[in-house]
Amino acid sequence: MLITYLIIGIVPMLYFSYNTTKTLQGYFEDKNEKEVLYQANKIAGNIQKAGYLYDIEKREQFWKDLDERSVEENCRIVVVDKDGYVVADTNGLVNGRLFLVPEIMVALAGRDEANLRKDEKAIYASAYIEDQSSNKIGAVLVVSSFADVYNLTDEISQKWVITTLLIIIIVIFLVIFMSQIIFGPLKNILNTIKKISAGQLHQRIELKGKNEFTELGDAVNNMTKRLEEVDKSRQEFVSNVSHELKTPLSSIKVLSESLILQENVPEEVYKEFLQDISSEIDRMTNIVNDLLALVKNDPNQSKLKITEIDINKMLRDIIKRLSPLAKEKGIELDFDAAKDVKIKGDEVKLSLAISNLIDNGIKYTPEGGSVSVKVDSDSKSCFISVKDTGVGISKEEQSRVFERFYRVDKTRDRETGGTGLGLAITHSVIMLHNGSIKIESEENEGATFNVKLPIEREV
Repeated sequence: MLITYLIIGIVPMLYFSYNTTKTLQGYFEDKNEKEVLYQANKIAGNIQKAGYLYDIEKREQFWKDLDERSVEENCRIVVVDKDGYVVADTNGLVNGRLFLVPEIMVALAGRDEANLRKDEKAIYASAYIEDQSSNKIGAVLVVSSFADVYNLTDEISQKWVITTLLIIIIVIFLVIFMSQIIFGPLKNILNTIKKISAGQLHQRIELKGKNEFTELGDAVNNMTKRLEEVDKSRQEFVSNVSHELKTPLSSIKVLSESLILQENVPEEVYKEFLQDISSEIDRMTNIVNDLLALVKNDPNQSKLKITEIDINKMLRDIIKRLSPLAKEKGIELDFDAAKDVKIKGDEVKLSLAISNLIDNGIKYTPEGGSVSVKVDSDSKSCFISVKDTGVGISKEEQSRVFERFYRVDKTRDRETGGTGLGLAITHSVIMLHNGSIKIESEENEGATFNVKLPIEREV
């Protein structure tokens, strides 16, 4: 960040400083050259008009005028004749001598010229003098100091350098300050994420203010909370699986040891014990099968076989299959179809899900009760409801009935032979189909499960 800000902030400023100094210097060079050249032409015009060059009687006045002009313009004035010999020099250095600098030679050739000599920090401007016949009879050279302009541009450059250094210092402090503001929270978030990745799911990021970092921290905290819930659910799941499988295994062990340790056991006892062992094995088989069904319904692993499903036919087949169970308990099993409904879905999985709902209704409805199944639809969704007159579910329990191995009444569930996985399987299948399932129930007043499924499955 420091290098980036310095490049972005300082390089343009250095370029601007250099360019500005050069531009100012070029401006002053051009302006001063024109001014000095103008002075040379003006002096040459006065000499030509007054005839100072060859009129000896006017020489005193001529020298006086040049000295006044030299003092007034703060410059050196040299006048030469047509051969390049000095007629007048306000500095008195080359009077009477041959003085052929490039500018004088150009002027004697009939062209005015002004040049900046950087080594001398002075401007040399020359203008020719001619007679009435336009013959070149001499030249004027004006030498004006350019040191003040150089001093000015040097002073401007120094101020730019000082300003640039101050800006560099300010940028460095700002970058350090900004890095604390920006990277401080990021380091905090990173350190917390490292701890979370190491398994410390209880870690949370401290949130201060309201900005992008607090939003990021909040997202990480929510993710960690979900991970903590998933880990807790996993632990509970493993514990429940262990408990559910341990119970029938313990029963099988006790029954088998009883047979082994007893001598001369009657055949009837053998049969009774073996029947009990067989029942426990069936129970374990049901648990394993339901667990496999849940794994297959995992959104990350499940592959739905989508076909067009005649919901009415599917429900009639389910009711036909479960009718003997209902009759055995003296429960009335009804089916009401408001419309013929067809949807896109996996018929095998949906059949299992709805079967679990109807089967639960039969299991938990006392003798003489009823279970009714209804189907309806609108332009987008299919609605299936399974209503029973059974024991019902309290409001406190309704939020957990879809959890794996969760039972409202564990004693009653064991009597019915349930594994505690049926509603979890149903919920998983409904979610796979982008649907929803809700419960309406009061304790001892029966329960209604309302399923909503999209008619056209969204990819």
